[in-house]
Amino acid sequence: MKITFLGTGTSQGVPVIGCSCEVCTSLDFRDKRLRTSVHLEVDGKSIVIDTGPDFRQQMLRENIRDVDAVIFTHEHKDHTAGLDDIRPFNFMHKRDMPIFGRQQVLEQIKREFSYIFENHSYPGVPKVQPVEITNQPFIAEGVPVTPIDVLHYKLPVFGFRVQDFTYITDANFISETEIEKIKGSKVLVLNALRLKDHISHFTFEEAIEMVERIQPEKAYFTHISHQLGCHSKVEKLLPPHIRLAYDGLKIEI
Repeated sequence: MKITFLGTGTSQGVPVIGCSCEVCTSLDFRDKRLRTSVHLEVDGKSIVIDTGPDFRQQMLRENIRDVDAVIFTHEHKDHTAGLDDIRPFNFMHKRDMPIFGRQQVLEQIKREFSYIFENHSYPGVPKVQPVEITNQPFIAEGVPVTPIDVLHYKLPVFGFRVQDFTYITDANFISETEIEKIKGSKVLVLNALRLKDHISHFTFEEAIEMVERIQPEKAYFTHISHQLGCHSKVEKLLPPHIRLAYDGLKIEI
């Protein structure tokens, strides 16, 4: 499996519009963070988790020529707003795009992108096949996926385990039952928003504590805000088996 971090930033991205802090003015490319998303190449399939506002830019940057399916963690705009840009994949490969999400996510997408679902749609709109998922393993275009149910304050969000890779973003609570589903992962990706407490995200220290409980071989932090600090400085605070992800980072399992 090959994993590419398409984006590792929080909902505003980094740099933040109008901000002149040390992170937002950094010249380190690792401090330039698009909205959070990841691309998986597994068993000959190309799968994207979340299509945020930067989806088009991410596809072009990584020269991704095909996507077989999109899986959504939850319905917030920074994870869904780029859905319209699946159109080139529709046109090139002459097929509808399967999109997987829990019921409330698919309902939100149908409201936000109502023009996609009209009975007499305008020519050229995206073509999708909504597939409802629950907290049970499912198959995404031949690839087995196990949902991990977490909470983003009070909002239910899915993380996903694919083989030995687990990806969790927008969480500040994971139950013991769901932690057991994650254990044994070789690589864990977890959100670590900032140093100070936040109502709906793990802080830097909370994310480290969760990694130590789960004990993967390697962990990467994502969904990072400018308030966490510069990449080069923050990485020095981490043990060797935990790293900060950055846009364009590629890992293989």
